[in-house]
Amino acid sequence: MKWNTRITELLQIKVPIIQGGLAYLAYADLAAAVSNAGGLGQITAMSLSNADALRQEIQRARTLSNKPFGINFAIGMHGVDYKDRVQIAIDEQVPVVTITGGNPTEILEMLRPTDIKTLVLVSSRRQAQKAEQLGASAVIVVGQEGGGHLGRDDVGTMVLVPQVVDAVKIPVVASGGIGDGRGWMAAHALGAEGIEMGTRFIATEECVDASASYKRALIESSECDTAVIKRSIHSPARVLRSDYIEQILEIERVSPTYEALQGYISGEANKRWIHDDIKEEGFGWAGQVTGMIHDIPTVADLIDRMVKEAEMIRGKWGAL
Repeated sequence: MKWNTRITELLQIKVPIIQGGLAYLAYADLAAAVSNAGGLGQITAMSLSNADALRQEIQRARTLSNKPFGINFAIGMHGVDYKDRVQIAIDEQVPVVTITGGNPTEILEMLRPTDIKTLVLVSSRRQAQKAEQLGASAVIVVGQEGGGHLGRDDVGTMVLVPQVVDAVKIPVVASGGIGDGRGWMAAHALGAEGIEMGTRFIATEECVDASASYKRALIESSECDTAVIKRSIHSPARVLRSDYIEQILEIERVSPTYEALQGYISGEANKRWIHDDIKEEGFGWAGQVTGMIHDIPTVADLIDRMVKEAEMIRGKWGAL
C-alpha cells in the first residue's frame, strides 16, 4: 500500500513517520537508518558541541543515506546560541528543520528565504495557530503522554490532535504515546497526516549512543513507570522513574527553583545514565509508550512491522 499524505509529499518520504529530536541520542546512525527505512530521521543540533560538529554530522549522515533527513533545534537549552548552527543547516542545504522547546520566530525568519521545510513542535491549539501564522510548513502536536518536554496543560494526544487539526490549515503530525501501527492509524483517524516517535526509536539497534541499561529500562518499564519533573519551574518533562527522579521531585516539593534543580536536570546528568550507564546519578527521558516496548529491533524491522500492522488495520476499515 502507498501512504500518500501531505506530510509524505512535503518531506519527500515513503511513510509519514518522523523520528524525534532525542537530545544526546539523535545522530547520523539513527537518522540515516530511519530515513533509509522510508521515514524522516533527524539529527539533534543542540546536543552537539558546536556548529562545526553539526556540519560533520550532516556530512556523515549523507555517507549513510541518500534520503531526506532533518535537523532538530531544541532551542530551550539554557545559554546555547543556535544561530550559527541554523546557518550550517542553510549552508548544507538540509531539506527539513524542526523546532522544539522555545519561540520559533527567529529560526523561521532565518529559513524563510530558503527551500527548507519547517516543522514546529506545539502542545496547544494556540501555539499551532501561531506557528502557522509565522509560516511553518507543518506542526507536530505532542500530547502529555510523550517523553521529554511537554505542554503545561496536561492534555492528551487523543484530545489535542483533532483540536489542532480543526484549528490550522497546514499538515499536522501527532506525537506522544505512539509506538506501533495501531497508534499510527489512530493518529490518522484523528486527522493527523503523520506521526513522530521518540521513545520507541531509542530502543532500536541503531540508537548506538543509548546505554544498555537505558534501553533495558525501556523494555522493563510499564506505562506507569514514568514521572513528570520540572513542573515547579513551568517546564514539565516526562522521564523514567528511579531513585534519582524521586530526589528531583523532593527538591521540587521543598525548594522549587531552577537554581536548586540545575545540577540534577542538566544535560550532564542526562548523559550520566543514557551514555555512561550510571543510573543512580542521572536520568533518562521516556514517554508512557515505554509500556509498549518489548524488544530492540533494527529501525528497518520496526518500521516494516508498523507498516504491516497499519495495512492490516486499513484492511479492517475497508471491510467495515
